[in-house]
This record gives sequence, C-alpha cells and structure tokens, in this order.
Amino acid sequence: MEINKELLLIGQKAKNASRRLSFSGTQAKNKALTAMAGALKERQEEILRANALDVQAAEEKGLRKSLVNRLRLTKETIQEMSRSLEEVVSLPDPVGGGEFWTRPNGLRIQKTRVPLGVVAMIYEARPNVTVDAAALCIKSGNACILRGGSEAIESNKVLAKVIAEAAEENGLPEGSIQLVGMTDREYALQLMKMNKYIDVIIPRGGAGLIQTVIENSTIPVIETGTGVCHAFVDKDADFAKAVSIVFNAKTQKPGVCNALETLLVHQDVAGEYLPLIGKKFQDFGVEIRGCEKVLRVLEYATQAEAEDWGTEYLDLIISVKVVKDLDEALDHIYMYSTKHSETIITENYTAAQRFLHEIDAAAVYVNASTRFTDGGRFGFGAEIGISTQKLHSRGPMALPELTTIKYIIYGDGQIVT
Repeated sequence: MEINKELLLIGQKAKNASRRLSFSGTQAKNKALTAMAGALKERQEEILRANALDVQAAEEKGLRKSLVNRLRLTKETIQEMSRSLEEVVSLPDPVGGGEFWTRPNGLRIQKTRVPLGVVAMIYEARPNVTVDAAALCIKSGNACILRGGSEAIESNKVLAKVIAEAAEENGLPEGSIQLVGMTDREYALQLMKMNKYIDVIIPRGGAGLIQTVIENSTIPVIETGTGVCHAFVDKDADFAKAVSIVFNAKTQKPGVCNALETLLVHQDVAGEYLPLIGKKFQDFGVEIRGCEKVLRVLEYATQAEAEDWGTEYLDLIISVKVVKDLDEALDHIYMYSTKHSETIITENYTAAQRFLHEIDAAAVYVNASTRFTDGGRFGFGAEIGISTQKLHSRGPMALPELTTIKYIIYGDGQIVT
C-alpha cells in the first residue's frame, strides 16, 4: 500500500521527536504539560467555536442525542481537560523506574522502564481523548499521532494545535503531538501500515472501529474493547444499594464503555426488585428490553431480541433478564461479556467471592457501579483507554502502560565461559 506523503511526513516528525522525548527529563515534560493546561484555558473561546461547528454538523446529520452529547464541549469540560493535564503533571514519571540487582559474577543489572516510542491513537467522537492521549504520551516520553473521527474534526484540529504549540514553545521537539486532519477511512488504513514510524497503535471507540484496526494493522495493537457490562442483582442483595448502583451504572453517562448494558436479576427477588428499578428507569426515559419473565412484571418493557444480549447500546436502553441463580448469571456473562466491567450486588460473601473469582474481565465489582472503571477514578490520572485484552496491559491504561522494559547491564570485563 502506498502511503500518502503527508502521512509519511507526520510519521517522520513523530519518529524524530520520539528520540528526543525518550531522554527528556521529568521537569521538561512537566513544564510543557503545565503550559498545555494553561493554553486550553486561554484559548477556550477558539476551542468552543470549533466545537460548535462539529455539534451543528452532528445535529444536522441526525446523530443520536447521546453521541452529540459525547461530542459537545463547554467551558466546564475545557476546565476539566486543563485540570486533567495538571493532574498528570503531579503523577510520578514512569520512565527510569525499576529494579537493580547484582549477579554472582559481579554484573550489575538494572531493569528499567522506557517509552514505547511513537504511539498512534485512532478514536471516535470524544474530543477530550485528544488532550488525554497527548498528555499521557508526553509524560511517558512518547510522541503521539492522533486520528480522531470526522464528527469531531474541527474540535480536534484546534485542540491539537493549541496543545502542540504550547508544548513546542516550552521546549518539546516539533512533532511530539500531531493530528491526522484527513478523515477518510483510506488514510486510517494507511496509518495502520506505517511500521517504520509507529511502535504501537491504540484504537478507542466502538466495536467496528476496533475490529477494523485489529484486522488491518501491521503495527502491534493494544485493544481497548467495547463494554457490554453486566450487573447481577443476587437474591441476597440490599435493594437500596441495588437500585442506586444499577441506576447510576446505566444513566450517569450512558454513552461510555463502562456504562451498564445488561441487568440480570435473581428469580427469587425479581417480583420485588424489578418494579423498583423499572420505575426509576421509566421516569428517566430508559427503554427496557426484557425477557418473558421481565415482561410479566413490567408491562411497559418491550421484548428483548437475541441480539440485545450482546449489544453495547451507548444509549438510554438496557436489556434485562431474570435468571434462576448465580450459576445462570455466570453462564450468561461468560457468553456475552466483552471482558470489560461486571458487578454483583449482594450481601452474601460466598456469592460475591464466586463472582470475583469466576468472572473473566478487566474489572470485577461487588456492590459498586461499573462507572468506576476509569483511570482517574482508580487514581491513575487521565487514561488512554480501557484495555480488555491480556497483553500487554489490562484495564485502565495510564502512564506505566505506555512504557516498556529495557535492561541496563554494568560490567567490569566479564565474559561468558
């Protein structure tokens, strides 16, 4: 595949920048990040004007309200992006950390963390990813190439320009932060073939995007997965907790990967619990798609189809199923889980421990909302995504996950005999 000249230039600049970034000190990186945070606040009107163009175009295209909301920026969200950069400044620099030991022959070996090099991000509608990804890459000593979706192109162009200029004006090399401004799918496919310049590629978005990258990339991929997240309300659940947790997991921010998509309810408590959560959902405008047992209790629910159990709605829709027991709940989750986040609501210690031990997912909860699966809420600062694969990282990916290992060996003439 022939690579577009503009893409090649982006790759070359990023590769050159990554060399200098790899040995940039913590103070230099923090200075740039602080300047980037200030620039976002200083140029917020410029950012909001660009974002208004994206929002208007999305509304004219008839995109779902949840998708438009993911796209929309406000003065408050820009302030949040600025604060997230300041939080990254306060986090420990992962580069250079590691272990040190001495072998019997006198060799001193240091296992140390080093940057990955050039990180390419391909993502969809959320403009804040532009800032979060750049911040984490810079702090971990990586150059980044950002390719956002067409829905947010005007916002991303301005955001990338603002933070890249601030970084370069404060000492970071040109090409440390770059945005691919061409939104045609063909250019994304070309980007996935640029092994010479890019060390790792991270897709962040819906199932279609992620699958496209996995199938077409010749660059190593860190898969950030879709979130078909489940909650199981056990027969020994505290109903007050179960209503609060499930409602929060579904409605607090429905358009994100850690939002709840499927609710499983133990048959022994379905008659009591479903009307409680059903009323909350109905009042909030959540569409309930239920199995036959759910429909007997909630007359306003609609019949769930087979495909509902594996669907990531990213909207005010939830599939609900009554299950016989914990075993059936575990079997259902095993069948349909995308291995993102799963939660059980129960006061039964044995049931909780079985759920924790038998569920294979990046994050498994007892009596808490799946919405906590987030780098910031885990105390990592901004995140670059939630990895649902097992190599080379899993769960919220923050600074340490953007580094790799290098061995440094100090000798004094030792040879192998």
